[in-house]
Amino acid sequence: MEERQHQKPGMVPPQPTEESQTSLLPPGWQSYLSPQGRRYYVNTTTNETTWERPNGSPRTPSSPGPQRNFQPATVNGYHSSGTPVHQSEAVHMSLRKPTGDFQNPGSPSPGKKQSKESTLTINCVTFPHPDTMPEQQLLKPTEWSYCDYFWADKKDPQGNGTVAGFEILLQKQLKGKQMQKEMSEFIRERIKIEEEYAKNLAKLSQNSLAAQEEGSLGEAWAQVKKSLADEAEVHLKFSSKLHSEVEKPLMNFRENFKKDMKKCDHHIADLRKQLASRYASVEKARKALTERQKDLEMKTQQLEIKLSNKTEEDIKKARRKSTQAGDDLMRCVDLYNQAQSKWFEEMVTTTLELERLEVERVEMIRQHLCQYTQLRHETDMFNQSTVEPVDQLLRKVDPAKDRELWVKEHKTGDIRPVDMEI
Repeated sequence: MEERQHQKPGMVPPQPTEESQTSLLPPGWQSYLSPQGRRYYVNTTTNETTWERPNGSPRTPSSPGPQRNFQPATVNGYHSSGTPVHQSEAVHMSLRKPTGDFQNPGSPSPGKKQSKESTLTINCVTFPHPDTMPEQQLLKPTEWSYCDYFWADKKDPQGNGTVAGFEILLQKQLKGKQMQKEMSEFIRERIKIEEEYAKNLAKLSQNSLAAQEEGSLGEAWAQVKKSLADEAEVHLKFSSKLHSEVEKPLMNFRENFKKDMKKCDHHIADLRKQLASRYASVEKARKALTERQKDLEMKTQQLEIKLSNKTEEDIKKARRKSTQAGDDLMRCVDLYNQAQSKWFEEMVTTTLELERLEVERVEMIRQHLCQYTQLRHETDMFNQSTVEPVDQLLRKVDPAKDRELWVKEHKTGDIRPVDMEI
């Protein structure tokens, strides 16, 4: 029940398979079936996927961060390899679902009924058709991961266009960077307040007001003034530690975060542009094929009514052109599929990297804010220690004793006057 609470609505969690029940996988590995019925394996710890059944202990990545081997993983009904999609898997990448044996799209097939569409293309990205959509497993079913929920584009609330899912993720990262900058500025202002406060405390401790107070009360008053100087020193140290242990690490991490973000900034956009270019080529080739097929059909009709002696030769020529147009379309679709597979793979690895950077950023800020509160507690304790001597002296203030000491020091005589006698 706990796992289903994290599932995207409409997605079915992976069910135990016969293989997983009879032969246990190494720890951390799970088995899935692709929409084509081919089994693949996912290491939920390292994000590694493979077609081959793992043996022994799970593999450990050689460096931190998500692995880039996501070839067997399926999203939108296809795997993410950079190689051309196999013919058996091309059903989810093609624009039309084949109804019989695979053939060149330029080959004539009079009277053949067109099959129902199995895919649809939105903004140059091909998705399974909602009416024929095969069940898809999330790559990270229980984690609400970036790599599972940002494949489609979203309507731009500021205009009539759309915003790519990856762009939404990128905007979140840039916003996080700005928030971190503002936190650094906030700590910087706190440091300025501490420095100014310490300066004013030190100045006040040198004030000569009430300097002539005597006795135990005078000692307590002098300690009050000294405690101001001690407190000023405490706040100076607090401001110095805020700079070195909170503000500076925040600023340095922000710069490193900025460098990491630049690696992701343009790469996905360039791949998306390449995908759009490949899709435009597919559409152009499709249009050319349609024109060649119409020309072939017209030549065939001319042969039937024998309008020209050269009709048979024209038909052969038109058939060759139609076949060539079909070959061109197949080549363009293949290049499109390769571009989409590359975009898919980079989307998975890059979104996981953005996810890692976001977790790292939040954790780093949390740790340094904890350091801030710790320093604040220490400052309060040090401030308390500066007033403890004052408290002790105030408890010792004794007006009677003060009077005794003062009288002994300043007395002028203890013989009292008497009445005058005649």
